[in-house]
Amino acid sequence: MKISTKGRYALRIMLDIAMHDDGKFIPLKDIAKRQELTVKYLEQIISLLNKAGYLQSLRGNAGGYRLIKRPDEYIVGDILRITEGDLAPIACLKENNEICLRSNDCLTLPFWQGLDKVIKEYVDGITLQDLITQVNSQIDDYFN
Repeated sequence: MKISTKGRYALRIMLDIAMHDDGKFIPLKDIAKRQELTVKYLEQIISLLNKAGYLQSLRGNAGGYRLIKRPDEYIVGDILRITEGDLAPIACLKENNEICLRSNDCLTLPFWQGLDKVIKEYVDGITLQDLITQVNSQIDDYFN
């Protein structure tokens, strides 16, 4: 499994919005500047997050984006699935996939199932709030 730039940037965008939340809408140009990414590329990713119901948007001078829910209600795995689709390490484990004809005889299937379980448990066990806490801890460690 390889996470694309869209998946990585989606997570960075959501974390940026969560960390700069002051109740106001955050302009995309501000996010792009902080993340050193182009507005044009961020627009594509923001569109996916917006359509998934993760963000609220407002047009105009005071416009931008903000989270709809609290950071502890956003699961990292769900954010990644918006841009990446299924996170299964092999095709035969993807949801809504036809059953592999070799699954009964596949000697490596238990390994792939175990890896899939570990991936899901990890990405689904972390929230945006957990990432914020981790970043804040790193900042505290740096200055202490």
